[in-house]
Amino acid sequence: QVQLVESGGGLVQPGGSLRLSCVVSESIYSRYAIGWYRQAPGKERDVVAQVASDGFANYVGSVEDRFTISTEKNNRTVYLQMNSLKPEDTAVYYCNTIPPVTMYWGQGTQVTVSS
Repeated sequence: QVQLVESGGGLVQPGGSLRLSCVVSESIYSRYAIGWYRQAPGKERDVVAQVASDGFANYVGSVEDRFTISTEKNNRTVYLQMNSLKPEDTAVYYCNTIPPVTMYWGQGTQVTVSS
């Protein structure tokens, strides 16, 4: 069964940091680019960072220089290190392939940035 399972969200003050984790099924890890997406209340779900199977990473402008996507091959995990968090980063964060596959969406992990 193909799965991508997110964890690591929480409540953090503005300027703080969080690291999200996405454990990826063996059948898709290293075969597809993986992206971190987020969906804020009332908004669409959009990709914020992605990493290709060769390690090349790409970011949306609003998170560039603050977020870093990385992979750990041994445990098939894709991380999203988020620094200098802002209230506008508040959202549910998901991981999925690039492009996303509907049946791969998980529950996501809530990130709330608030003082």
